[in-house]
Amino acid sequence: MRFIDCHATVCSYYMHTEAFMALSVRLDSALEARVDQEAKRLGVSKSEFVKDALERVLGLKNPYALLQQVRSKVPMGRPDASEASGEKLKAKLRAQRAA
Repeated sequence: MRFIDCHATVCSYYMHTEAFMALSVRLDSALEARVDQEAKRLGVSKSEFVKDALERVLGLKNPYALLQQVRSKVPMGRPDASEASGEKLKAKLRAQRAA
């Protein structure tokens, strides 16, 4: 992570690096195959997949809380879009047939 701190005419450049710990885990072949398959399906590395799983299990990452944050900040489309969608579709089809 890089930071640039400017005061008056002097700018300081800071470089922050995080140290990561390597962890070796022995998996049976069936579990390793599932991890590999799911990581490929999601388009992430096995390492990212395992880190994400650990964060969820340890309570460091909560997908529901992230979804709530996104939903509460950014209105998406029409708020009533899912209400009476069947009736709206039927009305649209009737109008197309009548035309």
